[in-house]
Amino acid sequence: MKITTVAFIAIAATALWVGCGVKSPPIPPEYARPEQILDLQATSQREGIRVVWHRPERYAGGQQMRDLGSFTLTRSESDGPYVKVADIPVTDQGRFQQQKTFEYIDKSTETGRTYHYQIVANTTDGYVSKPSNTATVIRRIPPPPPNPETYQLPTPTPIP
Repeated sequence: MKITTVAFIAIAATALWVGCGVKSPPIPPEYARPEQILDLQATSQREGIRVVWHRPERYAGGQQMRDLGSFTLTRSESDGPYVKVADIPVTDQGRFQQQKTFEYIDKSTETGRTYHYQIVANTTDGYVSKPSNTATVIRRIPPPPPNPETYQLPTPTPIP
C-alpha cells in the first residue's frame, strides 16, 4: 500500500512538473486567424478572369504564420451575393518553400459581364481571415496579337 501511494505521488508530481505541453499563454481566436489579404487583383484574359494575390505571412495578432492551409475564392455578379468559386489548397511545397504569389483562372465567366472577387485565407486548424479587398473586372476578350506578316511599325515623330 505504501509503495503504491509513493508511486502515485511521484507520477502526479511528474505530471505537474511537465505540464500539459503548452508553454505560451493562449491567444484570442481573432488573433489566430490569418491577416487580411489587401492586394487581390483581377484581369480579363482570353481563357477567363485571372485572379492574383500575395500570401499572408502573419496572423492578425502579428505572429509569423506557419499553418496556411488553403484559400476560398468567392465571386459576385453585378450586385448579387458572393458565391464560392473555388477552394485553392496550399501544398506542403508551398507551405515550406513559402510560395509568395498565388493565382486562379476563373473559366466560368461570360463576356461583357462585371464580376467582383474576394478571397479569404484558411489555416490548417480552421481559422479564417477577414474577406480581402474587392477586385472588380469586366470580362472582355483581348484583341488578337498583331500578325507579324502585316504589322507596320508606327512612324516616329521628330523630337522638337
